[in-house]
Amino acid sequence: MTGATGAQTPIRLLQLLSLLQTPREWPGSELSERLGVSRRTVRRDVDRLRELGYPVQAAQGALGGYRLVAGKAMPPLLLDDEEAVAIAVGLRVGAGHAVEGVEEASVRALAKLEQVLPTRLRHRVSALQTATMPLTSGDGASIAPETLTVMASAAAGHERLRFSYRAGDGTQTRRLTEPYRLVSTGRRWYLVAYDLDREDWRTFRVDRVSEPFSTGARFAPRELPQGDAAEFIRQSVRHGQQPAYEIDVTFAASAEFVRARLRSSLGTVEPLGTGRCRLRGTATDSIEWLAVRLAVLNCDFTAHGPPELVRCLGELGHRLTRAAESRPEE
Repeated sequence: MTGATGAQTPIRLLQLLSLLQTPREWPGSELSERLGVSRRTVRRDVDRLRELGYPVQAAQGALGGYRLVAGKAMPPLLLDDEEAVAIAVGLRVGAGHAVEGVEEASVRALAKLEQVLPTRLRHRVSALQTATMPLTSGDGASIAPETLTVMASAAAGHERLRFSYRAGDGTQTRRLTEPYRLVSTGRRWYLVAYDLDREDWRTFRVDRVSEPFSTGARFAPRELPQGDAAEFIRQSVRHGQQPAYEIDVTFAASAEFVRARLRSSLGTVEPLGTGRCRLRGTATDSIEWLAVRLAVLNCDFTAHGPPELVRCLGELGHRLTRAAESRPEE
């Protein structure tokens, strides 16, 4: 009898947790009835959940009960089918830069979620995503979410990654790599990895990657030559892999304000005193995209360079002025 009861305990804990995740307070008597156990057993199960890190709060009195509250750490969540599908779709949108600053976190979370999604739910997520919004970034190339999640999982698990890669001139090659990090630059995704065939570090545009798969072979992570992955990409760009611009802009706003609205990969934002700051860095985006991005920051600024950016901002300003002054024909 004891063995049978013990075997049911994990199942009952999951049922209790599922109930408590509903945003309401549960009287002990109702939980006891739902679970088919005594109120004493409910109290014991609540104590087990607390030991596992779930912040269950108990209110005293006749009207008191149990409910989950915010804790110091994020414990695992139980999701039903609809919730899992909704979160997966939302993460795919986040990975496509719907909200700046969460792209890489979205990919990491998406990789974890899709790893445990049942096949039936994975098909629903893909179908819904296809029917609503492609995974794109600004005017950049479209990327399959599965490509990002496979690469993110391989990097996190330190497993060698094989894929086909199309170079800028159209040449197709097969690569065997030790993936280090995925980096979003705002319009494109890049993979920083050690290329085993070339015995050197490389950056790969993810929109040029096809057929990625993890080999299952583990590796000991190597030390990246230039600081973090974002800096390595900036250094690669400077050495001629693609056009780059040294940007220098002063803002009539606090550094905190600008940092919150510009992604960190554009460069470093330094405070200059009360209500002013300066951005210096290397950009790989088009000058037109940079000009528009600066124009929608909702603060005054002065562009010191590069000359292409200053010129583009002037042309954009004239174009917007003409648009504002134009009147429809009577």
